[in-house]
Amino acid sequence: MSEINKLKIFNDPIYGFITIPNALIYDLIQHPYFQRLRRISQMGLSYLVYPGANHTRFHHALGCMHLMQKSVETLRFKGVVISQEEENALYIAILLHDIGHGPFSHAMEKSIVEDVHHESISLLFMNQLNAEFGGQLSLAIQVFEGDYHRKFMLQLISSQLDMDRMDYLKRDSFYSGVAEGNVNSERLIQMMNVVDDVLVIEEKGIYSVEKFLMSRRLMYWQAYLHKTSLVAELILTKVLKRAKELTLKGTILPCSDPLMFFMQNKITLDVFDSKTLDLFSQLDDFDIISALKSWQKQDDFILSSLSKMIINRDLLKIKLSSEKVLTEELHRLKERFALENNISLAETDYFIFKGKIKNQAYSKEAEPIRILKKDRTVEDVVEASDQLNLKSLSKLVTKYYICFPKQLV
Repeated sequence: MSEINKLKIFNDPIYGFITIPNALIYDLIQHPYFQRLRRISQMGLSYLVYPGANHTRFHHALGCMHLMQKSVETLRFKGVVISQEEENALYIAILLHDIGHGPFSHAMEKSIVEDVHHESISLLFMNQLNAEFGGQLSLAIQVFEGDYHRKFMLQLISSQLDMDRMDYLKRDSFYSGVAEGNVNSERLIQMMNVVDDVLVIEEKGIYSVEKFLMSRRLMYWQAYLHKTSLVAELILTKVLKRAKELTLKGTILPCSDPLMFFMQNKITLDVFDSKTLDLFSQLDDFDIISALKSWQKQDDFILSSLSKMIINRDLLKIKLSSEKVLTEELHRLKERFALENNISLAETDYFIFKGKIKNQAYSKEAEPIRILKKDRTVEDVVEASDQLNLKSLSKLVTKYYICFPKQLV
């Protein structure tokens, strides 16, 4: 195949045409590991709340690469020297930053793998691809891990104002219809610069940064932490946990071979070898949904009840509050539910539980968003802004929740 045929374009509903910059990027996109992202939803079970939120991590990864192309163009225009090799490393690192996400991402991390985070799996995939592509991803991996001496390159991939956030806020806002999340990524990128190898935003872009942080806060409350999406994800975590518990006790549950492997084995990061990675690369949303459909008919009351909840969108009741949930209230509900359904008190943990969620649009502990003032000094955006709301955006807001079956209301 001639190289010219690899310079294809994608038509994206957000940015219009996205171009593939070179043959290596094309080959990475074509790889089965990357194509799997077409079968992993970007917003998990949020489509149960926002019916349009069916876009995938494949869309998102391409969008991030497109924004990275715009950033490189802008920075070069302003005199920042970025070599061909560095440019390519930025494209590869941002393209593959989410490749380690499992089906319904966060539910997986808390149930069928033991606290193995998607970032660690992304790195395993990158190393595997690097071996297959003869070391052409080495610099991208170095940048992704934060080991490269030019700090701004990691900031473009992972920081409080990176290509990842710029794309997912805009994209998730578009597909969910939550207009508050729509950020002006074009303007933010135009305002970028680099001072002493650190990423800065020129002072005239400060309002765009404020709008970006406000959008992030609103998207978390309205979409990512929406109580229905939250309870659906919590139920999914419980289903997978129960299925694993039953499998380890010897029950044979119908599911795909890759899912069965993760059910039957305790998978931690130190046992994540190339065989495990290959099986993980065969897992996607379809394995989970297909399993849930089968598990509705299982004899186990817990597994079948929870599976039906997600398939039929008949979820547990969830109540959010700024006050902590009282243990007595939880215990009272559990005793009643155990009695009514002839299950043990321990088993009611699958149906009745509490927890908390946190939302912080801007963290003062993390790497700050730096504003380049007209006098060439650099300042944290919170200090540079005349808006009081930025101080409140950096406040950590905690809400407490309790989930329980609707019949207990």
